[in-house]
Amino acid sequence: MNMLGNLAMRLLDRVGRVLDFLWSGWAGFAALCLMAAVWQIGHEAYGPFILTSPLETLQAIGKLAQDRNAWGIALLTLQRALTGFVLVALTGCLLGISAGYSPATMRIASPLITVILGVPPIAWIVLAMIWFGGSDATVRVVILVAALPVVFLGAASGISTRDRGLDRMAKAFGAGPISRFLSVGLRQTTTTLFPALALALGTSFKVAVMAELLANAGGIGGALADARINLDIATALAWVVVAVGLLIVVEYSLIHPVKGEIDRWRRAAQPWGIKR
Repeated sequence: MNMLGNLAMRLLDRVGRVLDFLWSGWAGFAALCLMAAVWQIGHEAYGPFILTSPLETLQAIGKLAQDRNAWGIALLTLQRALTGFVLVALTGCLLGISAGYSPATMRIASPLITVILGVPPIAWIVLAMIWFGGSDATVRVVILVAALPVVFLGAASGISTRDRGLDRMAKAFGAGPISRFLSVGLRQTTTTLFPALALALGTSFKVAVMAELLANAGGIGGALADARINLDIATALAWVVVAVGLLIVVEYSLIHPVKGEIDRWRRAAQPWGIKR
């Protein structure tokens, strides 16, 4: 009976967190509506040849949704961006967390990160095209180089600024190194790590489309190149909206739920109904 009660409480707590997460989406929806209003103002000011209206763009998206080839184009870019992001997230977290525990490594890595960030992504695209041609490897390599420094710095900063008093307290209670890292150290990195992951995800999609366009590697970038040649503003904007939509879906179905699950300890200290 006690076990059933605990299970019911856990289920109610999880359902409450899911509903709270869904309800918080109203703010994002309001921001999108505001952006659409500004878009409409721009359309009325400059005309359809420069900027088509949101309604015309939605109609173009509807036409793309009826085309099987368009689905394949969108999925190709999604696959490239996601695999590149996963590679960035795993490599950046591993290297950043390791560097966060070693101040000497951070001092050595800082100038290297500055150099990598100083090289524009288009330069990496040109180099990757020379090395790998117009293949998936070109897109993934450019994503890795462009987004890795952000995740590295987010993970390293989170570990290096952790509360060492909590770590010593966990050690006093008998927690081992792995247990202390998972329950204390890792959870304190979320303040810097998850914003870095969100930025890296956005960079992955942007760089993927850019690399596809310049390397003629298909995907949404290739479709944008075709729309540019045909001066089809509505189709070009439709593909841009599709790329942004894919980014939003991935971010809010992958990063934010994980962050909410890990950040439960922060919410426990907040008064009910108050968001900081």
